[in-house]
Amino acid sequence: MTTELPPARVDFDRPNIARVFDALMGGQDNYEADRAVLREILAVAPESPAMAREVRQWLVRAVRYLTERLGVDQFLDLGSGFPTVENTHQVAQRYNPEAHVVYVDNDPVVQAHNRALLVDNDFTHISGSDLLRSGETLADVGRFLDFDRPVGLVLCAIVHHITDLEQARQVVKSYVGALAPGSYLVLLHQHNPDDGSAAADVATALQKRYSGTGLDTRYRTRAEITSFFDGLDLLEPGVTAPHLWWPDGPRLAPLTPVNWTSLCGVARIP
Repeated sequence: MTTELPPARVDFDRPNIARVFDALMGGQDNYEADRAVLREILAVAPESPAMAREVRQWLVRAVRYLTERLGVDQFLDLGSGFPTVENTHQVAQRYNPEAHVVYVDNDPVVQAHNRALLVDNDFTHISGSDLLRSGETLADVGRFLDFDRPVGLVLCAIVHHITDLEQARQVVKSYVGALAPGSYLVLLHQHNPDDGSAAADVATALQKRYSGTGLDTRYRTRAEITSFFDGLDLLEPGVTAPHLWWPDGPRLAPLTPVNWTSLCGVARIP
């Protein structure tokens, strides 16, 4: 079951967050405007596709932990993009076939793709709401989720596109505040170590590259990113790089500066 929306115009000449990430992952659901941004990213950080896979692998581990170990059976994935291999619903429903997942993305290409892919999945839904309008979004997805029970709120690589820090904090707070105690916030954000390191140089260069593309991104400090978890109970190992959050085994690929340009965390809502 899906949310019905009026037809929306796709601007093929402007890049889109979901489609650029799809290009980073080697997908086919992107256009030349998105690939042009990808080429600019690769000019600064050629390891970015590997980092995109690291982000996906972290999300898999986080959702697996919440579903398998903590019994969470509802997920709200905001700014979800395309439901590629090993996305939230696939991981959650592997451990609980009746886990409910709602994806929220207002890109019409993403919506069309998701509807086609998820048409036979009665436990996964797509909403075309604007995540910045939390009241409207919560009302829409409330048809599929029970907010009186714990929910896993996924904000993976989306909050850093809200360029005003106070607005970003308020958006996260508005969703967290609507969830039942025992819910969890799963958040990953682009990071600038701001310490003169090669990683800081890469973060600064990438932020400049994104500027003016319509995909403006803020590479924030550790303190700023940690502030999104204020009042919540962070799970170990706290706010850290994705490759350090409960890795599945020994690391095989060498680390590069881009590996230190994201921070993530999972926290329980008391």
